[in-house]
Amino acid sequence: MSKIKRTLEKQRKYFDSGATRNLDFRIEKLCALKKSIKNNEKQILEALWVDLHKSEFEAYATEIGIILEEINFAIKHLKSWAKTKKVRTPLTHFLSSSYIYSEPYGVSLIISPWNYPFQLLISPLIGSIAAGNCAMLKPSENAPKTTEVIIKIIEESFSEEFVCVVEAYGGKESSEALLKEAFNYIFFTGSVPVGKIVMEAASKHLTPVTLELGGKSPCIVDKDTDIKLAAKRIAWGKFINAGQTCVAPDYILVHKSVKEKLITEMAECIVEFFGENPEKSNDFPRIINKRQFDRLIGLLGGGKIVTGGEYNRAEKYIAPTIIDNITWNDPIMLDEIFGPILPILEFDDLGQVIEMVNSRPKPLALYLFSNNKKHQERIIDRISYGGGCINDTIMHVASPYLPFGGVGASGMNAYHGKGSYDVFSHKKSVTKKSNLLDVKIRYAPYSGKIKLLKKLMK
Repeated sequence: MSKIKRTLEKQRKYFDSGATRNLDFRIEKLCALKKSIKNNEKQILEALWVDLHKSEFEAYATEIGIILEEINFAIKHLKSWAKTKKVRTPLTHFLSSSYIYSEPYGVSLIISPWNYPFQLLISPLIGSIAAGNCAMLKPSENAPKTTEVIIKIIEESFSEEFVCVVEAYGGKESSEALLKEAFNYIFFTGSVPVGKIVMEAASKHLTPVTLELGGKSPCIVDKDTDIKLAAKRIAWGKFINAGQTCVAPDYILVHKSVKEKLITEMAECIVEFFGENPEKSNDFPRIINKRQFDRLIGLLGGGKIVTGGEYNRAEKYIAPTIIDNITWNDPIMLDEIFGPILPILEFDDLGQVIEMVNSRPKPLALYLFSNNKKHQERIIDRISYGGGCINDTIMHVASPYLPFGGVGASGMNAYHGKGSYDVFSHKKSVTKKSNLLDVKIRYAPYSGKIKLLKKLMK
């Protein structure tokens, strides 16, 4: 029997013992996780620098701080989330009461990507623990230093029978081997092609899944907006983590009357953020590996580079780059970019934008810069997407009050805040019936009862 199978059996037995159903136990474990994260903060920051060249500020804001806020939010609200909810009961259920109970699924499998290697593993884990599940964690092999710290934190905080990291077994066990096992819930964050593999594997055991995927998230810039401010917020959202963010603006659709001004302002923002040579900036990250680097360099051939375009393969550095004169048929528009390259397309009419976006797979995020409230509501109403911002980028992801997730090709189900608790909880419906009165109309024989039934159920 493999190490994974043995550990999975341990976790099933531990879950069946009922230990994780106790709310005080869950809160205690969340507190232990928070304590270990704070104790290992320096090591997390150092690991993210090695793996992705993330600055201390960016790493804390997007990987550590956001996680500490999620833990605090779960600890504060868990007991109210877990309360049994009494709901209304129809007249046909006379002398009955109806309730919804939240219960954990069992053993969850959490698979995370490399772009935010700490946050995107620990965030769903918070939901799994809050809901009362055991968990097996599969971090990305592409961020090895961060994985080392994650293993340390998990082993400090939990027993193996409750939460474990698969990489701690030596890394020989692949995601493919994991997916052959019958977990009670699978939470996957990553690419669309791998998401399809995960869903197919889960279907063999009828395992429920959450898929947090990606896609080409549009950023629409209307003529009626503050172009200077829009440029700053777009440049920040695009080039944070060197564009390796699932909700980064993937491309810009800008009204042709303000395109040149937007490009000029964004170019100035890049210099303001990272200096004349971003390669020397400690605030601009690197591409995760040579394979991703080579893929991105292959996208620089189409259109006209208006700023950036420099790269250094030895350092896995690609400058913040803006490309104009792009068409929908260029290679850069065929798949999610996931790097610091921003293509520009223009439009004349908002109806064109709606048609263009809706003719493609539903994006994970959408951003609209416009002061026209009718245009804002039109875009929200007419385009389906996971979530997004009006007059900003990225920030919707950082709110524990907003569920975060995709739709269609960009994913299914949502988490963050209470959403994390809900996604790892089965909602069990229960009707409690009194024995004081038994209405005989429901029993056969039914002759002569149809008129009364129609009065009750009309």
